[in-house]
Amino acid sequence: MRVAIAHDWLTGMRGGERVLEGLLDLLPQAEIFTLLHVPGSVSARIESRPIHTSFIDRLPLAARHYRSYLPLFPAAIERFDLRGYDLVVSSSHCVAKGVRPPPGVPHLCYCHTPMRYVWDLYDDYFGPGRAAPWVRAMMPPLARRLRQWDVDSADRVTRFIANSRHIRDRIRRCYGRDAGVVHPPVDVERFRPAATREDFYLIVSALVPYKRIDVAIEAFNRIGRRLVIVGDGPERGRLRRSARSNITFTGRVDDAEVADWMGRCRAFISTAEEDFGITAIEAQAAGAPVIAYGAGGAMETVVDAAAADDACAATGLLFTPRTPDALAAAVRRFESLSFDPAALRAHAQRFDAQAFARGMRDELERWGRSGG
Repeated sequence: MRVAIAHDWLTGMRGGERVLEGLLDLLPQAEIFTLLHVPGSVSARIESRPIHTSFIDRLPLAARHYRSYLPLFPAAIERFDLRGYDLVVSSSHCVAKGVRPPPGVPHLCYCHTPMRYVWDLYDDYFGPGRAAPWVRAMMPPLARRLRQWDVDSADRVTRFIANSRHIRDRIRRCYGRDAGVVHPPVDVERFRPAATREDFYLIVSALVPYKRIDVAIEAFNRIGRRLVIVGDGPERGRLRRSARSNITFTGRVDDAEVADWMGRCRAFISTAEEDFGITAIEAQAAGAPVIAYGAGGAMETVVDAAAADDACAATGLLFTPRTPDALAAAVRRFESLSFDPAALRAHAQRFDAQAFARGMRDELERWGRSGG
C-alpha cells in the first residue's frame, strides 16, 4: 500500500513527533505531508522519509513565526494532492485531519486534540494579556470560521483515534464522533533515575500559553524553591521577566539532557491541562514523582497520593484549582511524602512504545477486516 501521513508541522521533537515516529515504524513505506519543515529540527527517523511541504513553508519568516499564518492553515492542508495513495493517516492537533483523501480511500486520524486555539483553550491563547489588542480584535470572527471548518473537515475522517479518554470526550463534544483510544508511545528505556535525587523541581515544556507556566513561576517565586524550566517558545521572554533568581531557564536541550534533568530532579511539575502528557510519563520512568494540575490527561497518567488505594502505588499529587496558591500547597505537601521509584517506573511502562504499537496495529487491522 502507498500510505500518506499528514502531520501539522515539523519544527521540533515534542509529543506529536514521538507519535509520528511510532506511526512511521508501523507504516515503513509512508510519506509525510506537513505544513512546514525546519530541516534538522526533528529526528533522523522522521527526516529519512519523503517529506512534502505546503506553501506555508515558503512564506517569509515561517520557520519561527508560522503560528502567525494560522488563518491560512486550512487552505494549505487542503491543497495536498493525495491521489494514488491507498491509505491516509493524520497525526493532528491543528489542521492535519483536514487533508482531502481521494474518493474511497480510508482516512484514520490520530487526534491529539481538536484545534485547541479555537475550542477549549481559546482564552489561554487570545484572552486578556495573552495577545496583542489587534490580534484579540480580529480573532472572534476568525475563530468562528476556523471552528466551522474544523467541524466540517471532520467528515473527511473515516475513523478517529484519540490519545486519551479526555480527548475522546472532546472529539465527541466538538465533532459529534466516537473514537478509539490509543495512548501515545513513551520511550521508557531512555530514562533512568540518578543515584541520588537533587533539590530542584523541573518543568519540561514548550513555552506556549496553554501550558500555563506562569502559574508555576508565581508559585515558586513565593516559596523560593529551586525550579528548572527546560524548553523554548514564544512565551519565554515574558516568563523570564517575571521569574526570580531561584528559577532557571535552560532553553531547548537535546534528549540526553532532558533525561539527565529528569533523573536528578526532586519532582516534575505540570501546570497544563494536558491532552495526554508524555513528559509526565517520562518523568515517572526516570523515578520522578509528578505534581500536576488535576484535569485532562493527568487524570490518566498520574496516580494521586490522595486517592490511591495503596499508598505505595502513588506516582504523584494532583492539585486544583490551577492557581499559584494551590500549586505551592501541593509542593509543601509533597515534601512530607515519600514515593516508591519502582512503582513510578512500573506505572510508566504501561505507556511504552510497544503498547502504542499494539493499539495502533489493532486499529489498522480492524480497518482491514472491515474493508474500510
